[in-house]
Formats: sequence, structure tokens, C-alpha cells
Amino acid sequence: MFDLTPKPKVITFDCYGTLVRWYEVLLREIEVTLVAQQKVETTDASDLLESFSAHGRRLTAEKPHRLYKDILRIGFRAAFQDHGVSPTDDDIERIVESPKTMGPHPEVPGALRRLGERYKLAVFTNSDDDLIAPTISKIGVHFDYVITAEQAQSYKPSREFFEFGYRAMDVTPEDTVHVAMGMYWDMKARHELGLRGVWVNRRGEVGNPEWLPYAEVSNVTQAAALLLP
Repeated sequence: MFDLTPKPKVITFDCYGTLVRWYEVLLREIEVTLVAQQKVETTDASDLLESFSAHGRRLTAEKPHRLYKDILRIGFRAAFQDHGVSPTDDDIERIVESPKTMGPHPEVPGALRRLGERYKLAVFTNSDDDLIAPTISKIGVHFDYVITAEQAQSYKPSREFFEFGYRAMDVTPEDTVHVAMGMYWDMKARHELGLRGVWVNRRGEVGNPEWLPYAEVSNVTQAAALLLP
């Protein structure tokens, strides 16, 4: 059974991928671009998204802080270039705006409502305030806190992001459990901060044993089952 001592006050969630359809939407938008550029036969959308993730890790670690919209612009242009694709400005802007269209995974609203009866709920997201607002609205569940990289002026997995979030919520790390899909972006930071964590392994990936301990589940319903005695 998951350790609920001390009792959490706030359950913090990553948003993109964990709660909403990050991969599904971005893969669709990449495919649209590849078709338009007549590259769909030679370039795999998943490989291109992995290239973006690599550029994203580099860009989000740099200072001064960039808005996430700029991370998306710079990172996706570089990722397409890595694969010999030349997207138009309209292609890039369509991808930059696509997070606003991301709806929740089917089980998410119900699981969050059950958790919200016992705990406060928070989103910890590597996003901008205006970029995440439509996504939170699509989830359709009340969050007590929405902590963004724009507010923190830093990105996960940095300690600065999480410490900003705890100050904003007026809690200690021990008062929380972090639930997330991102191994690098979230489980790494959670391990380094000594936080309780639940890894939502939606894609059947292999976790990093160096970042244990964490509970592993495949969806948010299973995460809620661990957190609701």
C-alpha cells in the first residue's frame, strides 16, 4: 500500500501527458506538417517528437528564462531541421498553439473529482499562464493551484520550480505527493527532493531505477486508488 503517512495536504500533478493528450495531439500536428512538406514517407513523427524533447531539455535549462511558447518554437524548428524538414512559420505556430486544444485522458476528470473530495489539487506545469489556461478548462475539474514555469521563472526538473510551488501553496514538500508521467521532467526532481511520487506510465516505458522510490501505475484512476484509503 502507498505510504500516506504523513497525510498529504496537496496532490500535485504534471499536466501534459499525465492529465491531457500531449503525445496524441503533437504527433497529429507533426504528421500534418510532414504531409504538407511531402516528408511523411521518410520521416517518423515519433522520432521527430523525441528530437524536440532533446532540444527542450537543453532549452529549458538555459537562462534567462524563456516562455514555453518560445521553447516550442525554437525546439520544434530545430527538431524538423534535424530530420531535413523545412516547416513554414504557419506550421510552427499551429504546433505552438496546439497545447490549448489538448483534452483530458478519459479517466482523468472522474479520478480528479474523487481525489478532490479528500485533498487539495495542484498542477505543476512547464507551461505559460495563457497557454495552460484553456487546457485546464478542458479538464473541467477545479484545481486549487496552477503553478507554471512562467510564474516560477524556471522549468522542471529544477529544484527552483518545485520550491516556488511549495512557497506559493504554503506547504512543505512532505505535505504533498507528486503524480506525473515524465520520468526526466518529474520523477528525477521528485527523487532529488525526497518527495513521495506516483509515476503514471501510460506508454509502457522502462523507468529509471536511480530515481526510485516511486509507485508505478498506468493511469490516473490507479493513482487515485493508491491515494484514497
